[in-house]
Amino acid sequence: MFRKVLVANRGEIAIRAFRAGYELGARTVAVFPHEDRNSLHRLKADEAYEIGQPGHPVRAYLSVEEIVRAARQAGADAVYPGYGFLSENPELAKACEEAGITFVGPSAHTLELTGNKARAVAAARAAGVPVLGSSAPSNDVDELVRAAEEIGFPVFVKAVAGGGGRGMRRVEDPAQLRESIEAASREAASAFGDPTVFLEKAVVDPRHIEVQILADGEGNVIHLFERDCSLQRRHQKVIEMAPAPNLDPELRDRICADAVRFAREIGYRNAGTVEFLLDRDGNHVFIEMNPRIQVEHTVTEEVTDVDLVQAQLRIASGQTLADLGLSQETVTLHGAALQCRITTEDPANGFRPDTGRISAYRSPGGSGIRLDGGTTHAGTEISAHFDSMLVKLTCRGRDFKAAIGRARRAVAEFRIRGVATNIPFLQAVLDDPDFQAGRVTTSFIEERPHLLTARSSADRGTKLLTYLADVTVNKPHGERPDLVEPTTKLPPLPAGEPAAGSRQRLVELGPEGFARWLRESPTIGITDTTFRDAHQSLLATRVRTKDLLAVAPVVARTLPELLSLECWGGATYDVALRFLAEDPWERLAALREAVPNICLQMLLRGRNTVGYTPYPTEVTDAFVQEAAATGIDIFRIFDALNDVGQMRPAIDAVRETGTAIAEVALCYTSDLSDPNERLYTLDYYLRLAEQIVEAGAHVLAVKDMAGLLRAPAAAKLVSALRREFDLPVHLHTHDTAGGQLATYLAAIQAGADAVDGAVASMAGTTSQPSLTAIVAATDHSERPTGLDLQAVGDLEPYWESVRKVYAPFEAGLASPTGRVYHHEIPGGQLSNLRTQAVALGLGDRFEEIEDLYAAADRMLGRLVKVTPSSKVVGDLALHLVGAGVPPEDFEATPNRFDIPDSVIGFLRGELGTPPGGWPEPFRSKALEGRAEPRPVQELTAEDREGLAKEPRPTLNRLLFPGPTREYETHRAAYGDTSVLDSKDFFYGLRPGKEYAVDLEPGVRLLIELEAVGEADERGMRTVMSTLNGQLRPIQVRDTAAASDIPVTEKADRSNPGHVAAPFAGVVTLAVAEGDQVDAGATVATIEAMKMEAAITATKAGRVNRLAINRIQQVEGGDLLVEIG
Repeated sequence: MFRKVLVANRGEIAIRAFRAGYELGARTVAVFPHEDRNSLHRLKADEAYEIGQPGHPVRAYLSVEEIVRAARQAGADAVYPGYGFLSENPELAKACEEAGITFVGPSAHTLELTGNKARAVAAARAAGVPVLGSSAPSNDVDELVRAAEEIGFPVFVKAVAGGGGRGMRRVEDPAQLRESIEAASREAASAFGDPTVFLEKAVVDPRHIEVQILADGEGNVIHLFERDCSLQRRHQKVIEMAPAPNLDPELRDRICADAVRFAREIGYRNAGTVEFLLDRDGNHVFIEMNPRIQVEHTVTEEVTDVDLVQAQLRIASGQTLADLGLSQETVTLHGAALQCRITTEDPANGFRPDTGRISAYRSPGGSGIRLDGGTTHAGTEISAHFDSMLVKLTCRGRDFKAAIGRARRAVAEFRIRGVATNIPFLQAVLDDPDFQAGRVTTSFIEERPHLLTARSSADRGTKLLTYLADVTVNKPHGERPDLVEPTTKLPPLPAGEPAAGSRQRLVELGPEGFARWLRESPTIGITDTTFRDAHQSLLATRVRTKDLLAVAPVVARTLPELLSLECWGGATYDVALRFLAEDPWERLAALREAVPNICLQMLLRGRNTVGYTPYPTEVTDAFVQEAAATGIDIFRIFDALNDVGQMRPAIDAVRETGTAIAEVALCYTSDLSDPNERLYTLDYYLRLAEQIVEAGAHVLAVKDMAGLLRAPAAAKLVSALRREFDLPVHLHTHDTAGGQLATYLAAIQAGADAVDGAVASMAGTTSQPSLTAIVAATDHSERPTGLDLQAVGDLEPYWESVRKVYAPFEAGLASPTGRVYHHEIPGGQLSNLRTQAVALGLGDRFEEIEDLYAAADRMLGRLVKVTPSSKVVGDLALHLVGAGVPPEDFEATPNRFDIPDSVIGFLRGELGTPPGGWPEPFRSKALEGRAEPRPVQELTAEDREGLAKEPRPTLNRLLFPGPTREYETHRAAYGDTSVLDSKDFFYGLRPGKEYAVDLEPGVRLLIELEAVGEADERGMRTVMSTLNGQLRPIQVRDTAAASDIPVTEKADRSNPGHVAAPFAGVVTLAVAEGDQVDAGATVATIEAMKMEAAITATKAGRVNRLAINRIQQVEGGDLLVEIG
């Protein structure tokens, strides 16, 4: 036996050989290029030597001189080549012989014969083995094109020196033959240093059967039965099985006998594989012999109990098959085995290899599970230089079904994070009924494209950890505050189910009956706005679903007498998508489940629904239908200009549900008690209410957005509405000036049926009046609320604690302000304008903005100011401040200035006609010379289908395309971050503290921050955390750190003219600026992982720009070419 064996390979097969060497008592030697110095195989050997030049790692493993030099230096008496690299290169065998070192494998002569696939076919013919029609090998493309006409299509283009599917193309269409020959030739030259190719007739839908051969130096040849390697992609094997399922025993014997006959014919020595194609009629043909160990040799080892690598070493050292205790009679099959190759390839993206750092690695184990690895552990850097295989999984069972069962379990046990893998694809294949029945051909994957995308790894832990690391490093909202956990401030949750409430009454009475009950009720109805308008007005609508759901069950159980919970609609919808990465529909569904007994209420902007512009009525109908089905009971409908025509589609849609209440609002502004008021008078509001009642409202709402409704006016308005109409009256206000409790009491005494309030710690100023104050002021009176004062007060500590978490978003007033009676800015907008003023550096001059708001309002015709009309006035006011233009100058000559788009849209009538008519001549002057308005977007057939089949995502996309894209991008990158605690979501983690994240009931992640590294030259920091006790390194870009490396331009996925690099590798451009290209034409080629792939144009057009040099190393997603 050898004293010392050098393994001229890397990774898994090198380690496999070291293990065999150790068991045979031989010392082992590894070789490695500079780039591979951290590979596990270097550490597994007794000795290791660096080979090659830095910068050329693949070339080092392909260098015969370097391998022989290292063997001499180490004093090795044998070289084991493994598979790939130089394993089939006769030059290495010759060089070893000349150096007096044994080459573990067949002779150089045999390697030359089998390596030349055309000569191998000739030898098979001579041995009487059936073969396929083929051409002579050539570098002449024209000669090969002519040969194809004789052979007939389909054909394979194959590299003479090829293997592993490289330098190989299947061609169905003669028009593609020339390009395929050139591509295969380039790939062969790159992978094997020989561009020669030949053509071979392709068998339609065959099985790929290969026979394992073992031959000694005395001419003894045996087979170790066959393997089925039909499951392939790009002619590379994915799953291999032994023995081949559903193979007739007589056919098995014939195939194995032909394999032995061929090996004898060529005088083969050592281990090798004879490969056949088997057609649908049971005819087999020889295609090639691989004169080496195969990747899939493990399945044969498992079913024959023969160690093939040990056998290779022992035969090379001079032992015979008899010495090994092997003969054809003694080799028998035991059970079944199959091998899955776990690779860093993305099946959904054409099996493109992924690169990056493995951040976590957990592998399976247990009975019947064998792992052959050697490149993989947490922290491994997967480069584009070498093969994409991470580990081979071989599973054994008493039969094929048992082996598959083990494989399914083992694949599910793997956890590999940091790079894409083919594990979801393998799971889909193993679950496929045809695969389980053994019905597999080489076109199996091609015929089942759904397998590529049937599954995807959720990878929830890594995604959440990446988000937390990013927030921890970049601190978008400042340092994490040291705050008490708000949930500790919640009152104890009463046992049992919540008592029946308004929701049950609505179901029992129906919308009309419910409205009648509300009108006749001796108690005053209360709507709690803490869940929506209060935080919209105070905290920029930022309160997350998690904080609402924490308190919702308490509200349901302790305040079942509430009329409704206002919790959805208005700005919550787009803010949830844009800033909180939450789906508003999921929020609504969760609140409905948490509060089954109280009516849920939303704010609906007429036919705008929750958007800012009108939509086709189909959108309004679909929105209302879905909202009602998901949980909304009361729709508060309003229009920014009190235009009933704009509200009618929404009213009709709500009435059509048959279950929900249409509460229609008249938006209040100015002061109807003022004798000098000419526009917004009591008559104006009564005429408006009459139109609302005629339109079909169930409830009349008075929506006082700015808190301008004074107590005398409230008494007058509510009395008149009660007198003139039979509908209940529901009053909403903002306590900006601090006196709205008096307004409520006056309204209640005048007959108001319901009012809005917020929990005291979220009440006052731009929010609603305090619920506690409302309950206390009406208790023991003729019109009490029926709410428990203690229960209302018990909610205050929780909301006070929650509000501190959202401190960065505090935009409310420090105290009430009476200036609201001058500028009439709505509560929510007053908060936002203050934030905008600070951002513009005008925080100390806010009074000027207030004055200009009032001036802008007068200029536009004294509007009803509520979203979106209030935004028009605010945009104009900020514009006047920024431009430094006196309002009177602007009003006189608006055509001389830029005007915000929202103002132009308003003046064109996009929001409707203002109650006081158009301000002329200001309007005509402002519109002079402006571009034509954009036409209203009509729905496409795809939109209509989406509304019918998937209403929620379709409505998100139609109403808020930008925020929806941001939401989807966030979810794709970080998963569902709504499960995170709000302090973690906004501020990140503190070192040394364990954080629990519940993904779902019974599934908890434990996360701890260990350390944050320094920024490197790219501005990247390594964040070290533990996830469930296992160390996880995460790379995060520090946006504040300067990068010394220019950032490569990334392709815009939404732009069809951007051609992106599919993965990391070296790209060679095939086009120049100005070229015309067709869709699907090759614009570049990319080389990586020992493969070459074409990059094609996504659309036809002209090449406007080349974003990279002609040949350049790129990362996945980099922009290569821009097509106009």
